[in-house]
Amino acid sequence: MQHSLHRGLFVLLALLSLGWALSWLAEDGLAADWPQFRGPDGSGVTHDARGVPTEWSPTDNIVWKTPMPGYGASSPIVLGDRAYLTCYSGYGLNEDEPGDETALKRHLLCVDLANGQVVWQHTFKPTEPIHEYQGFQALHGYASSTLATDGESLFYFFGSSGAGAVSLAGKPLWQTSVGTKTHNWGSGTSPVLAGDLVILNASVESGALVGLDKRTGQQVWRAEGIDDSWNTPVLVEVPGASAELVVSIKNRLRAFDPATGEELWTCDSFKDYVCPSPIAHDGIVYAIGARKGSALAVAAGGRGDVTETRRKWLINKGSNVSSPIYHQGYLYWVHEQQGTAFCADAKTGEVVYKKRIKPRPGRIYASPVIADGKIYIVSREKGTYVLAARPEFELLAHNGPLDESIFNGSPAIAGNRLLIRSNQCLYCLGQ
Repeated sequence: MQHSLHRGLFVLLALLSLGWALSWLAEDGLAADWPQFRGPDGSGVTHDARGVPTEWSPTDNIVWKTPMPGYGASSPIVLGDRAYLTCYSGYGLNEDEPGDETALKRHLLCVDLANGQVVWQHTFKPTEPIHEYQGFQALHGYASSTLATDGESLFYFFGSSGAGAVSLAGKPLWQTSVGTKTHNWGSGTSPVLAGDLVILNASVESGALVGLDKRTGQQVWRAEGIDDSWNTPVLVEVPGASAELVVSIKNRLRAFDPATGEELWTCDSFKDYVCPSPIAHDGIVYAIGARKGSALAVAAGGRGDVTETRRKWLINKGSNVSSPIYHQGYLYWVHEQQGTAFCADAKTGEVVYKKRIKPRPGRIYASPVIADGKIYIVSREKGTYVLAARPEFELLAHNGPLDESIFNGSPAIAGNRLLIRSNQCLYCLGQ
C-alpha cells in the first residue's frame, strides 16, 4: 500500500513538472507557431502573446541557452514544441584567418523548446563556389536565410548552394539550384510559402524570383529582372481579390500572382539597392529602404504602373537594413547605423517621432518584432532594446548582450517566450 502511494505521488509530481515545462506552449495554442522569417505573415508582429519578458540578464529570465555548432544570422522559427534554425562552420569564423572555404558546412538544427536540447542536426556541404569571407559578406556569414515550414516539411535556402526541403525529422527530401552567382555582400533572403509553392528571391543568384513545387523542388515559374534586392517577399491579402506577392527591388516595388509568377503591378520606389523586407496590412504595402533612407505606402490590387494612382505617400525617412513593423495604425522602424527609432502614421507617412536610442546601440541588422505591446530591437553587439509599442517614444529596458559574439538574427516569439540567437547560442527568454 505504501509503495503504491509513493509511486502515485512520483507520477503526480512528474506530470506536474511536465505540465509546468509545457504550459507556455499550450497557453496560446497555435499562436506559439512562428513558421517563417518575421512570423506567421512576415510582419514581425504577434497579437496573442502575453507575459513576454521585458528585462533579462545572463542570470535572470534565461529559461535555457543552447550552444550552436557554428555561426549564423538566420532567425529561429517555431512549430509546436520545436524550434528550428541554421548555422555554419568550418570556414569564415575569423576574417583575419578565414580558413579553407572547401571546409564550409551548413547545419540545420531542431531544438526542444521545453529544455533547449538539440533533437537532431542535419549537415550540408556547399555544392557551388561561395564568395570569399571578407567585407560585407563577413558581417553575416553563410547562414543568413531563415527557414520556413508548412507544418510538414522545412524549407531552406543557402544561396548559390541551392534550396531544399527536409522532413520534420531531418530527412532530406529534395535539393535544387536557383542560380550560382555570388555577391560580395552575400545572400540572405528567406523562403516564402504560397499554397503548394516555395517562392525564393534569387536576385543575387540569378536575378530572378522563382516559384518551386514544395513537394519536388521542380520550378513552376520564374520572373526575371529582380535587381539589387536582398529582401524577403511578402504575401499580401487583398480585400475582395486574390493574394499578391510583393518584392522590393531597386527603383520599384513589383507585385506578382504567387501561383503563376505573372506580374500584376509596379510602383516607383527607391533608387538604390533594397535590403528591408516589405510588410502589408489591410491591403496596403509598406516598404522602407535605400542608403539615404526612404519609406512609402501603396495600395495593392492595382494593375500596371500604379505610381500615380495607388501610391499613398513617400517620405525621405527609412532604414537601409532592418525591416519595419505595423501596429495599431503606426509604422515603426530603426535606422541600422544611427540607432534612431522612428514612428510614422501609416495613413499619411507623417513622422510622429524620431528619437536616438540611448545608450547607443551601434549597428542593427536584425529586424524588430512586436509582442505583448513591446518592440524588441536586437543590436549586433550592444544587446536588446525594448520600446513601448505606441506612438510616444519610451525605452522600457536595455538588456545587455548575453554573450560576446555577434547578434544578427531577428527574434522569434514562442508563446510567452522570446527566442534570440547569436553566433554562439540560441537563448530562450521567459519569466
